[in-house]
Amino acid sequence: MDRCADLLIEDPQSMKGKWRQENPEFREIHVELGCGKGTFTAAKAEEEPEVLLIAVEKVPEALVMAMEKAKDKNLSNVRFLDFDAAGLADIFDAGEVDRIYINFCDPWPKSHDAKHRLTAPGFLRKYADVLTEKGQIYFKTDNDPLFEWSLQKFEEEGWELTDVNRDLHKEGPCGIMTDYEAKFYAQHISINQLIATKTTETKDGSDGEPPRMYQAGIARPYRTSELFSEGHKQEEEADV
Repeated sequence: MDRCADLLIEDPQSMKGKWRQENPEFREIHVELGCGKGTFTAAKAEEEPEVLLIAVEKVPEALVMAMEKAKDKNLSNVRFLDFDAAGLADIFDAGEVDRIYINFCDPWPKSHDAKHRLTAPGFLRKYADVLTEKGQIYFKTDNDPLFEWSLQKFEEEGWELTDVNRDLHKEGPCGIMTDYEAKFYAQHISINQLIATKTTETKDGSDGEPPRMYQAGIARPYRTSELFSEGHKQEEEADV
């Protein structure tokens, strides 16, 4: 953590409204929610040196590993935050973010937990608050029921959907993969992807609280959520 301290923003709230002012050398600001061990983060930042990539991660062990990957590549265009996605409006001003990546988030399969899904209406409105006009969300998941549910929510919330793909790597590896994604690909598990663009019809915080969700449970497979099982947690700790 000490070796990578220059990559960690310890007081991100103080940067609200200042990200572009403090980083004028970058043409866009992208945010990755839940960067994990940082394989995607480091590769994406290396691919787009003109973009400032801000990676958010709540698990300390994973955060350190992600920062080490960026440090080893001598990347100057990536910053890390130990923060919760629910508080994005506390660290970014309106229109301060150009793109958000959501890669393989926990599906929270039970109906009463649906509000915790990172593609739930409550979160989508938070993203709309901080994204630029025509800002985008790139969403990937292996969980088919979560993907179909998310498609519906994006549409209901007024996002324009493009590049909707239910088998992203059908013709071979496509784009930069996360660690989980590479494992799924090796197991011949299909990957879903979509790009959602903010429009004038997109609902945001000014539209108030989204309506409550009823019967929002999603069926199996729960593959992504199983990665958060106790056995997987122990495996991750052993890797550290």
